[in-house]
Amino acid sequence: MEWTEVVGRRRMTRDFETTAVEDDVLLRMLDRARRVPSAGFSQGTDFVVLRGADTAQFWEHTLPVESRASFRWPGLLRAPLIVLPIADAPAYVERYNRPDKQASGLGAAEGAWPVPYWFIDTGMAAMVLLHAVVEEGLGALFFGIFNNEEALLASLGVPQGRRPIGAIAIGHPTAAERAQPSGHNSSFRPARRALDDVVHYGRW
Repeated sequence: MEWTEVVGRRRMTRDFETTAVEDDVLLRMLDRARRVPSAGFSQGTDFVVLRGADTAQFWEHTLPVESRASFRWPGLLRAPLIVLPIADAPAYVERYNRPDKQASGLGAAEGAWPVPYWFIDTGMAAMVLLHAVVEEGLGALFFGIFNNEEALLASLGVPQGRRPIGAIAIGHPTAAERAQPSGHNSSFRPARRALDDVVHYGRW
């Protein structure tokens, strides 16, 4: 599939079949996602991969059983794969405390960074993963972790100082999901802004 087609086809999927994602497909997607730029080549992104029955651990922490009956997207809970892109801020501080980067001052502490590049770089990895999903003929949804993040990370053994930027559910979209037009999930969804509205040449 050509890159332009991948970008054009990318959309968020909220209704999944339970069919598992094959091992080789998963590894190809993750391999693409790790090949993103990172400040100073800090490589401060990890992926926690939950498959099959392991996904229940994610939902137990983030969506209590008593809340599921009214959950808007029950098909999301069927996703056979959940990937957590994890940002490692200490890796960036450590990298910029080495001799070739010390002059920047960014090795002093996380607060020395005017922009937290660990989140930016991990976000780029998440975007590449979303595109890799399309390339493999699958569907995905990137969504936030709004409840019990600390308990979830502790249960998964994630080291202190590292944070997920969200979660990515991956799997085979249902036939009904595939048949829906892009953006069907909200009647309030605005139209995509025109190129002339978002590009500012020379000045705003």
